[in-house]
Amino acid sequence: MQWEHIVLVFIVGILCGIINTLAGSGSLISLPILMFIGLDPNVANGTNRIGIFFQNIVSTTNFWRQKVLDVRMGFRVAMPSILGSIGGAFVVLELNERAVEITVGIVLILMLIPLWYKPSKWLHGSQHESNNYYPIIQFIIFLFIGAYGGFIQAGVGIFLLSALVLHSGYDLVRANALKVFINLIFTPFALAVFIYKGQINLIAGLILAAGNASGAWFASKYAVSWGTAFVRYVLIVVIILAGIKLLIFPDL
Repeated sequence: MQWEHIVLVFIVGILCGIINTLAGSGSLISLPILMFIGLDPNVANGTNRIGIFFQNIVSTTNFWRQKVLDVRMGFRVAMPSILGSIGGAFVVLELNERAVEITVGIVLILMLIPLWYKPSKWLHGSQHESNNYYPIIQFIIFLFIGAYGGFIQAGVGIFLLSALVLHSGYDLVRANALKVFINLIFTPFALAVFIYKGQINLIAGLILAAGNASGAWFASKYAVSWGTAFVRYVLIVVIILAGIKLLIFPDL
């Protein structure tokens, strides 16, 4: 890699680490950059998982130290997420990627409705955990989220946040902690599929990982003190930008 590419990937990694920890969809930035430096789209998709994995180790550790991580719930939804991620990684070459991008873009924009008009749910959570009453629905939700994460990763954090807030009753800060923990659990399984198929660039992945981990450390360290209101505004901005990127500027 050329030195300017190394610097670019590292800086982008920092930015994506912050975005992914506070909201999601940082991969919408890192994937195009990895392709810009010359990686094949599938190799970029696999290489990006290295950065995501190390980023989630750092952010999960910070959230756990701040006692906002519900480890029990994380393991509860780990199995469907793992199964989904493995399946999504295997079928990534078989689906029309543009159709998936359009679908995800529309879904992201629709998420703005409850996020904007029902802020109390996102800021304070619910008084009950509905996942205790609907285990089958919970399994299906996280199976599909895991499948999407295995397929392309970009945007999976927003889907996890939505499920954890709207279905499981967590506020945004605690949902964020759970989101990165769940991501940490299922990412290695999807990454293993890409490694098995030879679809990674280790050097680029480790440089990206250094940036991602740095950004994740900063965001997870201060997310709790910033509070749920700040995270909500970040999430709204990221959803709007991600939706525009997927629907209008897919090749940007």
